[in-house]
Amino acid sequence: MSIELKLSRASRIYHPSEPLEGKIIVKSSSSISHYGVRLTVNGSVNLQIRGGSAGIIESLYGVVKPISILNKSTEVRPSGKIGSGTTEIPFSMFLRQPGKDNLERCFETFHGANISAQYLVTVDIIRGYLHKTLSATVEFIVESDKADLLERPVSPEMVIFYITQDTQRHPLLLELKSGGFRVTGKMSTQCSLSDPITGELTVEASAVPIYSIDIHLLRVESILLGEKIVTETSLIQSTQIADGDVCHNMTLPIYIILPRLLTCPTILAGPFSIEFKVSVVISFQSQLYKLHPKSDPTTPTLWTAMESLPLELVRTR
Repeated sequence: MSIELKLSRASRIYHPSEPLEGKIIVKSSSSISHYGVRLTVNGSVNLQIRGGSAGIIESLYGVVKPISILNKSTEVRPSGKIGSGTTEIPFSMFLRQPGKDNLERCFETFHGANISAQYLVTVDIIRGYLHKTLSATVEFIVESDKADLLERPVSPEMVIFYITQDTQRHPLLLELKSGGFRVTGKMSTQCSLSDPITGELTVEASAVPIYSIDIHLLRVESILLGEKIVTETSLIQSTQIADGDVCHNMTLPIYIILPRLLTCPTILAGPFSIEFKVSVVISFQSQLYKLHPKSDPTTPTLWTAMESLPLELVRTR
C-alpha cells in the first residue's frame, strides 16, 4: 500500500493568498477502513548555530527554537473506507484566510547554511490503534503576494568600484605590492530576484599576469542568541567571468543569474536577518596558487585581491 501527495503546480510555487491545491493518491491491493484523512500545512524558520561560530559552546546550541510561521490543519475526508486499486482524493486549502487581516508574515522559502524558511504539507490517513497511520509529506515553495510587494522599481543605478594594491586590507605578494595593479568596474547592488546581477569590469593594469576573475555571491546570516548576535558569511555560488591573463582596457560583462532556493528578499527581522553581498575576486598567477589550489575562495590570500559590495535583493511585481 502506498500514499502520495501531488501538487497542482509542477513548480510547487504558491503565494500566501492562493489556495494550495492538489490530490492525494492512494494505491492499495485491498479496501481499507480509516478514521479520517487529514491535511496539515506547516511553515517554520529554522535557526541553527553551528560549531565554530563565534565560539558558542555546545550547551547553547539547542537554545534557538524554530519560529512557527504557519500551522493549519483540515479534514479532507471523514471516517470511512478507501477501495482497492488507485484512489485520488482532491484537496484545496488556503494558506491565509482570504478577506481577513493577516498579521503574521510569510517569509519566502529559503535554504541557507544556518537559517532556512521551509513549508511542508503532510497528509495523514488515520487507521486506529492497531494500524500505523499512513503519511506522506511534500515541500512547497512560498513567494510573496504581489499585493504585498513594493511598487517602487528596482534602481538601475550602478555602484562604481576599483581594486588596487592600496585598497587591500590583507598582505599581498611582494611583486603585487611593488608592481601594482588596477581593476575598475560597476555593478548593480539592488537587484530583483527575477533579474540577473549585471555590471562590467576592466583590467587597466597589472604587473603580475592574472589567473582568474570570479564573482562570489555570499549570504550573511545573523541570529540573535540571548544578547549576542551570531553572524556567519558563506558562499552561495561562484561565477568565473575571466580565465587567464585578460587583455588590458577591455570591458568584461558581468551577468549572474540568482539561484532560487538559495536566495530570497533581504530580511531584517527581530530574531534573525538574511543579507547578501557580492565579492569580486582577482587571482594572480603565482607558484603559491599552484601549491594551494583548493584554498577557501572567501578567505583573502597573498595572491588574490578582492572587493565586496552589499547586495539588496527584492521581489518586484
